[in-house]
Amino acid sequence: MRFLTKIFNLNDPGWGRGQGGGGNEPPRRPPQGNGPPDLDQVWRDFNNRLGGLFGGKRGGGKSGGPLGGGGPSPRQSKIGLGVIVVAALALWLASGFFIVQEGQVAVITQFGKYKSTAQAGFQWRIPAPIQSHEMVNLSQLRTFEVGFRGNARNRVLPESLMLTDDENIVDVQFVVQYRLRADGAPDYLFKTKDPDESVRQVSQSAMREVVGTRSMDFVLYEGRTAVAAEVQKQMQQILDRYQTGIQVSSVAIQNVQPPEPVQAAFDDAVKAGQDRERQINEGQAYRNQIVPLAAGQSSRMLEQAEGYRARVVGVAVGDAARFTSVLAEYRKAPEVIRERMYLETMQQMFANASKILVDTSGSNNMLYLPLDKITQQAAQGAMRPNPLANTPVQTNAPAPLTQSVPVTRPASQGPSNTLTRDRGSR
Repeated sequence: MRFLTKIFNLNDPGWGRGQGGGGNEPPRRPPQGNGPPDLDQVWRDFNNRLGGLFGGKRGGGKSGGPLGGGGPSPRQSKIGLGVIVVAALALWLASGFFIVQEGQVAVITQFGKYKSTAQAGFQWRIPAPIQSHEMVNLSQLRTFEVGFRGNARNRVLPESLMLTDDENIVDVQFVVQYRLRADGAPDYLFKTKDPDESVRQVSQSAMREVVGTRSMDFVLYEGRTAVAAEVQKQMQQILDRYQTGIQVSSVAIQNVQPPEPVQAAFDDAVKAGQDRERQINEGQAYRNQIVPLAAGQSSRMLEQAEGYRARVVGVAVGDAARFTSVLAEYRKAPEVIRERMYLETMQQMFANASKILVDTSGSNNMLYLPLDKITQQAAQGAMRPNPLANTPVQTNAPAPLTQSVPVTRPASQGPSNTLTRDRGSR
């Protein structure tokens, strides 16, 4: 190794100036000045050093071959050749080291055929031409646009125009994002000629298939999310069938609209549909307001009728029970019950009468009638129990009014007398 260092030491200032020979060769006098070395002298110095490595004679002698001396011994030749072979082999093996960055993998091929996959870190393979490697980025999120480029105004109509199930044309612009699977690098490199272009074509095919089975209104309004999800699902199935090693991350629909030549007419149709929906909603709101109110009124009327029915039935049942009890008492004492019934009837009749009869035949001309007291007493009659009907009976007139009443007659009709009722004749 010391000899190799002497031979290939380019920092030696004696190169080309006759000072790099070493050995027993006397140093030569360097040329004057600091100009560039002589090329012939550089070649002679190299030959001298190489000859010293193999045991040859140094110097510029005329005998002994190109190295300027006697040839090396066989042993020295084998040693020198072995050193060169070992150095060349070491350099060749060292060329197989490589570094794989984080988020990448290295696909190793042997004579062009897939051998293995190296993960991130410091790796080694058999140097070329036996093995080679290719870096593949797994963490990169690849994105491409379909139907437009950059923004929605830069349309690509051959990609965006699609036919729906109801034979209408829609302009669909969407974005696809995908990345490679952890074990998909070999498939990505070897199973498909152009995997990125394959993803683009698969996305267009899947979108046209899904839109072709849906109506125009579904694609334009409520079905965007469902359409995007269905397209992503179909894309993944096709890419797995092709063994591309690609995982579809997302499909996002950016814009869906009718073709530009019919945009105005479509807007008018949309406005008409919106007006129709608004009127339907207003009618539904009115119905929701009126129907509960009518139902409440109906329930109230039914409750009132039920209350009236219960009240009438209760009164009738009570009257029937009272009549039955009076009938039972009447059968026990008919005369007494008849007398009581007559008195109670007269009491009720006179209580509602507004006339007062006064007999003035035996009195003087001065008569004081407390009409206010009598009227108040008639209006606020006391309640007394009825032993026949077991219910209280209200008496609205004083007891003296149920007896004989004196009547005043005019002078032309003769003397006044007292009218009495024959209770026994009734």
